[in-house]
Amino acid sequence: VQLQASGGGLVQPGGSLRLSCAASGSIFSIGDMGWYRQAPGKQRELVARITSDGSTTYADSVKGRFTISRDNAKNTVYLQMNSLKPEDTAVFYCNMLILAPKVSGWNGYWGQGTLVTVSS
Repeated sequence: VQLQASGGGLVQPGGSLRLSCAASGSIFSIGDMGWYRQAPGKQRELVARITSDGSTTYADSVKGRFTISRDNAKNTVYLQMNSLKPEDTAVFYCNMLILAPKVSGWNGYWGQGTLVTVSS
């Protein structure tokens, strides 16, 4: 199983970006999907999470600005980021709980990270 994240880049304050993360490989089922971020010198933190039935959770710092969604047919999770601020600058990582052949139980998989830079 591999997760491929994309969509990061340089954007001005107030701008928008849409991140995508697709899972590939042999997969039985995907549970929770989420986005985390790690700013320079800081610990990785949860940004948003979405369950298999569509329930969502957001960090307080992004509520009202970011929207997480998923496309189960494509094994993909998205993060729409609006009204971006310089303090949103970080490497964003996707995470999925996946049930896969030949692997015992549900396991968490990480994408490679995509850099989001918010600067004028």
